[in-house]
This record gives sequence, C-alpha cells and structure tokens, in this order.
Amino acid sequence: MQTKQLGNSELHITPIGFGAWAIGGGDWAFAWGSQDDNESISAIQKALDLGMNWIDTAAVYGLGHSEEIVARALKGRSQRPYVFTKCALVWNDQREVST
Repeated sequence: MQTKQLGNSELHITPIGFGAWAIGGGDWAFAWGSQDDNESISAIQKALDLGMNWIDTAAVYGLGHSEEIVARALKGRSQRPYVFTKCALVWNDQREVST
C-alpha cells in the first residue's frame, strides 16, 4: 500500500488505518456495543496484513480495553505499525468519564 507523509513529520502513513474505538467493548459510556476480543485481534492483524501501517486508539476507548487489545494483536509481530493514541478524558472507580 502506498504511503503519504504525515504533515511536516518524518512519518509516512497509509491513506487508511485501523480505528480502534469500537474494540473498546460495550462497558463504558460512549460504547458502540460489545465486541469479541478475538475477532477484534483478527481484524487488526488482517488490516496489517493488507498493508495498513497505523492504528488509532485512545485510553478512554473501553477505559483502556482498546489499547490492551491493540497490544495483544501486535504481540509477536515483526511488523510494528504506528500506534496513535491520545488522552484528555479520565474516569473514576465507578467508570464515570470526565474531562
């Protein structure tokens, strides 16, 4: 898959990446519904096999669960995609999300 320079950075990314919001699962305020972790891992691995070289995730996606699934999907792979994550929202012990 072809890549393009990301802004003024030295990163070259594919036009399509893997969005990992939904793989956070259904147990949080902004969820898309429950997801099967093994299917999520397979989807990430398939995306990488097809040539995508970046994954978008965030700590708040599933209150950390999305990042855990991304890590499991990448474990043992020689191909290391860019993992773009971000933070701004936090949560408490009752799983309530705030800024």
